[in-house]
Order: sequence, then C-alpha cells, then structure tokens
Amino acid sequence: MADDDHQIGYQALPRGVPVHASDGALVGKVHRVQDNAREHIFDGIVIATDKGRRFVDAPEVARITRARVTLTIDAAAGADLPQHRGMLGSLQTRAERTGR
Repeated sequence: MADDDHQIGYQALPRGVPVHASDGALVGKVHRVQDNAREHIFDGIVIATDKGRRFVDAPEVARITRARVTLTIDAAAGADLPQHRGMLGSLQTRAERTGR
C-alpha cells in the first residue's frame, strides 16, 4: 500500500497510528515515541501489538506520516521485535541487539 501523505517529525507522531512492515503487513499501533530527552534525538517507537508492547529502534523506522509509520524491516522481523520494558529495558535490549 502506497503512502502519499507528507512526512512529519517524530515529535508530531500521534498515538494510535498504524505501524506497517516494509512488506505492508500491519505490525501494531504507535503507543509512544521514545527519544533521548537531554539531546532530543529520536530513539525509536514503542508499539502496541497482539503480543504486548514492542520497541522499534530508530534505524528500523523508514517513514513517519500522520496516517502510518513504515518500517525498514519485514513482517517476520516485526514479529521478532523486543518486548518493551521501560526506558532502561529498551536501552539494554538495544545494546544487546547491536553489540554495543
């Protein structure tokens, strides 16, 4: 499905916007945006899924509009997103996933 809507900044992303994988599959809906408050750097999105809240790391977000978020990952990778465990938990998960 094509998304002809204009891109918006992550700060303007409303809760409840559908999140789609790169292959078009619905992965979940935006629960909240996560950023580094001190430096105002986009860290990722917490999404609500059928399996609970999951964390999508910023590099996995391809496009943000008011109508949808499109990820760089496919539905299979979307099903494997880490569980969101609050700010510290998601940072630990990110470090584990990236080896940093």
